[in-house]
Amino acid sequence: MNVVEWVAAALGLVNIILVARRSLWNYPFALAMVTLYFFVFFEARLYSDALLQIFFFVINLYGWWVWVHARKVDDGGIAVDRLGNGARLLWIGGTAIAILGWGSMMARFTDAAAPFADATIAGISVAAQILQSQRKYESWLLWVAVDALATGLFWHRGLIATSILYAIFFVIALYGLIAWRRTMDRVAA
Repeated sequence: MNVVEWVAAALGLVNIILVARRSLWNYPFALAMVTLYFFVFFEARLYSDALLQIFFFVINLYGWWVWVHARKVDDGGIAVDRLGNGARLLWIGGTAIAILGWGSMMARFTDAAAPFADATIAGISVAAQILQSQRKYESWLLWVAVDALATGLFWHRGLIATSILYAIFFVIALYGLIAWRRTMDRVAA
């Protein structure tokens, strides 16, 4: 599985760079990456992350459609915006409830290696991916958190290439956060 993990990591790196640049071309790389990562995570008994890849496949198809129909800005990239305060609170509360419920189920009904850590990464990732598909700035705040947590968990589980990838994702997520903020500021001016 080591070669598959490294290929998935390489596809992920290209994907996240293209997302940070607001390029539609991120989606083919994302679809290939999540397909491979399903098998990597299943073999590592990180079942929440394996199931998450199925969700990612579907939400990436949705995101691709949304981005194709999105307004473009002067640099040719996709326009982005923010959540309102009420929506932000609903996303936080809903994500927390989902994490607790999913982690409890994984702990009780499976031999998951790290049920609550894995559920936290999966739950925040779901929220981040949906928000990113909707071109919301806050998605990058969530990706920063996911990448920090995932780097440690994947290293602990012996998924070294994936851990390195998520450490790189962390840096790129910081770049995406800044770049999307600059885009919003430039469009608003």
